[in-house]
Amino acid sequence: MNPDARSLRTASLIAGLALALIVVLAPLGNFLAVQPLITPGDAAKTAQDILNSEALFRWGIASLILTAVLDMIVAVALLALFEPVNRNVSTLAALFRVAYTAVFLVAIIQLVVALGLLGDPTQAMRAIDAYNTIWLVGLIFFGIHLVLIGYLAYRSGYMAKVFGILLVVAGIGYLIDGFGTVLVPNYSINIAQFTFVGEAALMLWLLIKGTRKDFSNGEADQGHYFDPDSLPGGRQSAPSAVGEPR
Repeated sequence: MNPDARSLRTASLIAGLALALIVVLAPLGNFLAVQPLITPGDAAKTAQDILNSEALFRWGIASLILTAVLDMIVAVALLALFEPVNRNVSTLAALFRVAYTAVFLVAIIQLVVALGLLGDPTQAMRAIDAYNTIWLVGLIFFGIHLVLIGYLAYRSGYMAKVFGILLVVAGIGYLIDGFGTVLVPNYSINIAQFTFVGEAALMLWLLIKGTRKDFSNGEADQGHYFDPDSLPGGRQSAPSAVGEPR
């Protein structure tokens, strides 16, 4: 049975909107509210700056928590969207994003802990450092999620294969950064800032193309059998649309 086209378009819209909100909330919370108040190697100044701008710091934490909630929504929406391609792989991809979100929330808790330790700047700084480290390690799960989503996009038949390739590249970038944090002392390279294009492309496809896509013509059903070439018409029946950058 072909998947319901309307439900797939709805899943695309939900995932796209949630990703768009993440694009706004994550930078606001981390790079505009939290990180500017942190001075690496100077616990006393960091504690004082947070005390002087405690409301901003708390709003930053709230933004990061909302980002984590949206990540859960994205995981469920992408599961619904890609389940017709391959149920097992799409479920695994969703689980890895949920695992990343759980690690991310553990990292955010360290910021809340730091707020209660501002009277002891050294301990507060340790909690803040733990936030950064835990988040970076959690990117390993996020990277695997993107690699799996990239594979699903590549095999879907209703997305241009370039989207799948870009998503796999983005996932590899996160994997390098995550494992680099674990394996390399004082790792400071940010590969993901150069490989994130796939994430942006996916978001735009979900909002612009996915919400208007006619999934009822059997495109998604090809992926359900995991090998489009084995079906009548093979991949030639799938449109060769050019993917827009997200």
